[in-house]
Amino acid sequence: MDLRDVSRRTASGLEVDVLVSPRSDRSGPEGFDEWRRRLILRVRAPPLDGRANKEVEALMSELAGRPASVSSGSLSRQKTVLIRGDAAEIEARLMGAT
Repeated sequence: MDLRDVSRRTASGLEVDVLVSPRSDRSGPEGFDEWRRRLILRVRAPPLDGRANKEVEALMSELAGRPASVSSGSLSRQKTVLIRGDAAEIEARLMGAT
């Protein structure tokens, strides 16, 4: 399984399905959940007051080198993150980071 299995190219960029593990001891990508077909992201922030969502957005922005935002699942551990820009370029950059 790789990033292409958990992402979709759109007119505005790349959508990535993620599974968030809040309150982790470190932040970063942790591989893939093959059953849910999602990229696993560990974040230090707790899932309170949108703190985990903000950290997910910051982490994905850092990994992709582009602005990222949670486009669905803001109240769930299973989220979709939209990264705006050239989808092929974003995908290549994320493939090197995951």
